[in-house]
Order: sequence, then C-alpha cells, then structure tokens
Amino acid sequence: LAASQNLRAYLRCFCFSPLVRGTCLLCGAMGDVEAISMTDLKKLASKKHIPICELLVVLKCTEKGLSSYEASKRLQIFGENKFDEKKILGRPKRKIFQLVSFVWNPISWVMELLCLADIVLALSVGRPLYSLEFVGTIMLLAINSAICLMTENYARYAAEPLFNVQPWKTKVLRDGFWMELDATLLVPGDIIYIKQGDIVHADICLLKGDFLLVGHSPPNGAYICRNKSAGDRVLYGCYCRRGEMKAVVIATGVRCLFPNLRCQKNIFEVAQHEKILKAVSKYLICLLAVAMVIQVAVMSLAQSRSHNDIIDNILALLIGGLPTALPSVMFVTMAVGSHTLSKLGIVIKQLSAIEGMARMDVLCINKTGSLTLNMVSGYRNLVQVFEEGVDKEYVILLAARASQTENQDAIDAAIVRMLNDPKEARASIVEVHFQPFLTANRLTAITYEDANGNWHCVTKGSPKMIMDLCKCSIYAMDNIYRLINKFSKDAFRFVAVARQEVHKKELKNVTASLFNKKYRSSRWQFVGMIPLFDPLRHDSVETVRQFSKFGVRVKMITGDEFSISKEMARRLGIGPNIYPASLVFSDYIGRKPDVPVLPLNVVIPNADGIAELSEGEKYDTVCILQSRNHICGMVGTGADDVFAMDNAVVSFSFSYACEAARCFSDVIFTNSQQITLISAVLTSRAIFQRFKNCMTTAVSSTIYAVLSFSLIVLIGKFNISPFMILLVVILNDVTTMMLSMDCSEPSGMPDAWLLKEIIGTGVLIGSYLALMTVFFFVLTRETNLFSELFNVRSLVHDKDAMMSVLYLQVSIISQALIFVTRIRSWCPVKCPGLLLFAAFVVSQLVSTLIAVYANWGFASIKGVGWGWAGVIWLYSGIIIFALGLKKFFIDYILSRKDWRDLFI
Repeated sequence: LAASQNLRAYLRCFCFSPLVRGTCLLCGAMGDVEAISMTDLKKLASKKHIPICELLVVLKCTEKGLSSYEASKRLQIFGENKFDEKKILGRPKRKIFQLVSFVWNPISWVMELLCLADIVLALSVGRPLYSLEFVGTIMLLAINSAICLMTENYARYAAEPLFNVQPWKTKVLRDGFWMELDATLLVPGDIIYIKQGDIVHADICLLKGDFLLVGHSPPNGAYICRNKSAGDRVLYGCYCRRGEMKAVVIATGVRCLFPNLRCQKNIFEVAQHEKILKAVSKYLICLLAVAMVIQVAVMSLAQSRSHNDIIDNILALLIGGLPTALPSVMFVTMAVGSHTLSKLGIVIKQLSAIEGMARMDVLCINKTGSLTLNMVSGYRNLVQVFEEGVDKEYVILLAARASQTENQDAIDAAIVRMLNDPKEARASIVEVHFQPFLTANRLTAITYEDANGNWHCVTKGSPKMIMDLCKCSIYAMDNIYRLINKFSKDAFRFVAVARQEVHKKELKNVTASLFNKKYRSSRWQFVGMIPLFDPLRHDSVETVRQFSKFGVRVKMITGDEFSISKEMARRLGIGPNIYPASLVFSDYIGRKPDVPVLPLNVVIPNADGIAELSEGEKYDTVCILQSRNHICGMVGTGADDVFAMDNAVVSFSFSYACEAARCFSDVIFTNSQQITLISAVLTSRAIFQRFKNCMTTAVSSTIYAVLSFSLIVLIGKFNISPFMILLVVILNDVTTMMLSMDCSEPSGMPDAWLLKEIIGTGVLIGSYLALMTVFFFVLTRETNLFSELFNVRSLVHDKDAMMSVLYLQVSIISQALIFVTRIRSWCPVKCPGLLLFAAFVVSQLVSTLIAVYANWGFASIKGVGWGWAGVIWLYSGIIIFALGLKKFFIDYILSRKDWRDLFI
C-alpha cells in the first residue's frame, strides 16, 4: 500500500474519537474515561518515527503501565483484543457454496457435463429414461458433497477444543508488576514485554531496548524480516525473531491495521495428494475419451447401430467408468484422519500434514526442549574458576548479574536459583544496559555501576564465544576444552563467564565488541564456567528407537556445544556421526589438510546430527536434505527453529513451545510426551494406505468398466442400460465412502506416491476382472453350461434377463474389489472395518433383490430369480478370491521385493 493509503486505513481502524461520558462516534461504545485526542494521534501516526513521550501522553499512560481499574474500564470501551471474522474477512462462506466447492474437480466436471447431456436428450428425444439419469446423477453429486460437508464440520468441531488448550499469553505491566495475561485482555496503553519467539498480539510502538528483528508472513506467502528500534511501530501478527524490548499497545482487535495477518506457514502450497489426484483423474478421463471415440466409431460405421443404442452405451460407459466418489472419498479420508489424530491430542493445522507425516523419512529434531526437559539445574560444587582471587560464589554472582531477573529463560532461572537470595543478582548495583540473549552470538551481557561508582561489564554464554571474546591463549583453550569434554561425558554443559571494567565513554564499544571482533580489547577476563544439567525426557530414547524401527532417520540439529551434543546423541541412540557446524559449513571436513573435501549435500544426509548451528544453518540443513529428495520433518520449540520449520515438509511443535514455533508448525501436540510423535506418524501412514487403496480401486474400476463394457458392446453387440449402471454407481458410492473409515494397517517404512505402481496394479486387476466378466457373459448368453450345472433356466438370447445378470455381476465385482485392493499380505482375505462390511452387505442385498425381482421395461431389465443370483454370487466369489492371491503377487512384482520377504 502507498504510505497515505496505509495511514488512512490505520487511522480509520482506531476507536480514539473523543470519549467523555458519552457514546463513541465510531463504534458506539459507552464510557467515562478521559478523552484520548484523535487529532494528536493523527499527527503522531503521520510520522515515521513516533516520539515516545508524546505517544504516552496521547494514550494517557506511563511506562509503569496501567492499573487494573483503568485497564478494566478501557476493556469495556475498546472490547476484547479479538476480531470478528464477519467484519474483517467478509461474510462467512455459505453452506451452498461449500457444497459446490466439493464438486469442483475434473471428474465432477465430466459428471456435470453428463447431466447437461441427459437433460438435453430428455427434452429433445422425449425418453423419460434420460430424466431419471439426470436426477440420479444430480443426486449422486449432492450426496458426495453433503458427506464431505458433514465430515468436515464433524472434524472441525471435534478438534476445536484442542486449539484452546494453550491460549496466547502476553507479558503485561499492570499495577507495577509484570504478569502473564491472556492476549484478549490487552487494551490501548498497556505496557508489554516482547522477547525472542513471541507473537505480537496487537499493534504496538516499541519503547525501551536495543532492537527487535521482526518477521511476518503476508498473504502472498513471502517471508519478510525487518529491524525495529524504539519509536517504531510493529503490527499485529508479527513475531520477534531476535531481541527483547518493552512496547506500548496502540491498537487492539478490529482497530489493528491488519487484524487477520497472523504469521504462519504458506497455506497456498498445493499438497502432493492433490497433484496425484489430478494426474490420476486426467489419466482416467483420457482413457474414457479414447474408449468412447472407439465405441462411437465402431457402432456407427462398422455396425450401423441406431442413435439411441449409441447414446445409451456411451452414457453407460461414462457413468460406469468415471470414479465419481474418488475426490470426495479422498477428502473424507483426510478429514476422518484429522479427527482420529485429534482424539490423541494432536492438532492438525493443515490437512496436507497428514500426508507429509506418512511420507517423512528424515526427522530433524532440536535437542533443548524437544529431547530434553528444558529443566536446567546448576551444580555449585562443580563450578570452575579461571581467574585468581575469585571464588566459586563470585563466579555464580557474576553469572546471575548477566542473567535476567524477570522474563527468564531456563538457563537464567537456573543460575539465579544458585544464589542464596535471588535479589543478590541486582543488589548494590545500578543497571546501565542489558544485552539479552541472541542466537547470533549466544551471549547475554550487563553493564552496571557498583557502589563505588565504577562501571563493569559482565557477559555469559557459550564457552567458545567467551574464549573468542577474551582472546584466550592456546594453552588456556586446551584446558577449557579438556574440562568441557570431561564433563560432557556426564551430560553437563557449561556456561562461561567473563568480565571487564569499562569507562562511561566506552559503553558503545563494549556493546559492539560482543558482535564485532574489531572492537574487542584485551581487558576481557575469562572468570570461570558453571556446569548445567538438562535431563532427557523419559521417552526420548524409546522415541528415537521406534523411529529407527519404522524407517525414519532422526537427526539432531542443535545450537549446543559439540561435545555435549555428541554425548546426548550416544545416550539417545541417534548415532556417532555428529559434526560441529564450523566444520560442516566450511570448505573442508576435519582439520588435516590431506582430508578430501566433501560437499554439503553428501555430509549432511549421512550425518546423525550437527551441533553449534545458527538459525540460518538449521534452515540450510533442511534445504540440503530436501534437495536430496528426502521428505524432511522438523521438531522445534524455540525461535531459532522457526526458519527451518517454515521450510520443512511437515513441522511439529508442542504446547510448551514458544508462540512463533506453534504458529509456524503444521502439527501441535497438546501433551509433552515425545512418544506421541510415533502415534502421529503411524496413524498418518494408516490414513495414507487408505489413500492408495482409493486410488487403486478407482483405476481398477475404470479399467474394468472400460474393457468389459467395450467388449460386451462391440463384440457381443449388446446394449447396456445406463440407468442400471447408474444404480450400481450410487450403491458403490456409499461403500466407497466407508473405505475412508476402514481399519487399515500402517506400513513399516515411509510411504510414497508410486504412481506407476498404482496405475500398473489397476490395469492388471481391471483387465483380469474384465476378461472374467466377458467370459461369464459369453457362457451365459451363448451356451447352456450354467443351466445344466445348476438347474436354472436358460438365458440364451434373453436380453432383458442378461442385463439383470450383468447388473448384478458388475455390482458385486466393483464393490468386492475394495476388499482386494486393501490387501497388503499374502492372505487373500483380511477382516474389513465394520462400517465398510455393513455398507457392502446392505448395497449388495439391494442389488440382489433388484436382479431377482425387478421387471422394469424402461431400464430393459427382467428378474432372473434366486437360482441365477446364487450362480452369479458363486462365480464372482471365486474370481475375487483368486484375485486376492494374484493381487499380492502383483504388488510383489511391481515393488521389486526379494522373494524371501514374502512371509516376513
């Protein structure tokens, strides 16, 4: 937007009209608080950099925050900090439009064209049969859409309570105390605290602090990061990538400039199963088109058959050959799967994540908070001192001074707890400047003035960074690394502490020395190191073992030191191939010059883990893995994981993760058990098996219908009733829908869309069934074999009775085919789900009764009695049972498995 348009939209959203014991001129709210000047706010908003003092005056607040009484009054006036979707996003989507959206796909388009053809034929030819086919086709499309809509609503309502398990929270200064409040209770004038990984829940103006690196994902899916400083405005929905600052709320709810702009992963990316569905649909439609052209050419040119016969046979081919239920059953399978996962406490934010979990073969997981409890504890008796005249207590005190006393992370809290009294961290000193933790340098620092008026700077952080800051000698570095390696065997990590005395004029240079080597002086002194211990989760080892069992390789990517990461990987059973990032992301592997150079795309896929990674290097790791055709998942809990999570195929977070990680994740686990990851992956694989079963069934059914109908119509010169085929499709539709709720087993290895295998299996199965149907048709129509064997009446040259026989056999085979395509073992029979079996029984009972008793002249069908029904069931049962054995060997041949794996 242009700056002027941006400003006008921004000011229109504010509810800062004069408000003195009356009604708000903009929103109609009642109130009696002191007026907030709209004119003054317009003047401030027109400036690129907002003067903080003037802003606080306009908002009628101070840097000490609001009182609870004042906040409650403003809450009544401005309302809760949430927006109405009807006002922001427009009117909600009506049910009728949702129903139409479910029939917006290539297969449904062909069915809709078929409806138009039926109504045109009904009006022009005058045959009532076409009107019935039109009604039946419309009913079929309506049933599919209704089932999809009901399933979607059912899954959404079932998962909705899980989204409120972890509400959004914000640090707010109320009544002079920092407290964590629900973000919906924010009001203009509130003083809040933004730290790394937080989501901005309102439009704010930054107050005190060095800087914030703010990122957000606008609707076009691009990723934008900007540096912000005091006086800059930050909009709702952004997230803090780096830094910590105080801010004042200037707009909430619908008064925000972009209230619907919440940072998240790109939701416009097309899922792989949708691409596969379109490819299969186009293949089947093209196959039908070729068969239709051949039939029309042969019937009109070679056989000189009537127009009515040609139209009926073409309609029967289109109705029977199109897998009408395929798009709907794919959607229902996904929605039902999402509901199944919600029962396990797993929130699926994007349905495509189910497919991603099933296909995932590499899982990158951060150590801190994911594999460990993030419950850090310090050990006083193991503190290491490196400066003369300093004891362990003083090292702890200096580390506590370089830690935050409010809004602490796990390490700061552990170090401050080591003091006898937490107030000692700021006792007898005056804080001049505090540098919060940044992933870029992995340090925190404080500059303070002591009781004697002397200025000091203390920093703590990664031993490697502190050694570089202090310019330690090689001898000192060897001693430090020796201690780190020694304690890492017991899973201890170290936080190093350094200090120096500074002058007031050097404050800028001291702060800059933490980031830039050219400002560093030799006055930094390496004081000591504090050992910290973060225990593993009780189920982390079992989770890694289960992932390895099911073919997913776990890679630990962490920012922690190399030695502790290597020990943790050993304890977890991840593997010994752990590399430090300084070696992986450089021009060589190893320190010796004779070691050959290995490219990143070879080292990273073969590594079990990488330590000392920065935020950008985690992102590069995921990119390189995916460039090697790996389906990469990412588990993250911190702000430095967000960039990599955004690039992963599927990303995971837990309810205790930072807000940014939860926003960018595809899957959120509402409990803290790592083993839930295994349940999510296995459940997704079972759902993926249903996908493949649906695809194979659709291809097999189309091949079966095209070949059998074409051979019967062209060679047998038989006219097929399109109305009876429509009845078959309607009854099959219900049974196919139940396939989405079938009890399928997960595969032992990551799944993949093997399109050639799916089409190849469908072609072989459909061809076999078509030949068996044509063979039965010829024996029944041209011979008395079944009449003599089973003592039933002869159907030779009885067209209406033959239509009844063909109807029943097509109905049985096309539905029984479902039970064959779901087989993944050598046994030809596998117990189906109750709903699937019940749907099959009911639909086939209806089909059998129609074949036995129906005498419909308009549909060219005549009942054949129970004797022929039994013959058809016996013949169909034999060929389906034999197909079960053939199906296993077809899968075995197409998948190129070793013959020794047959009975494993």
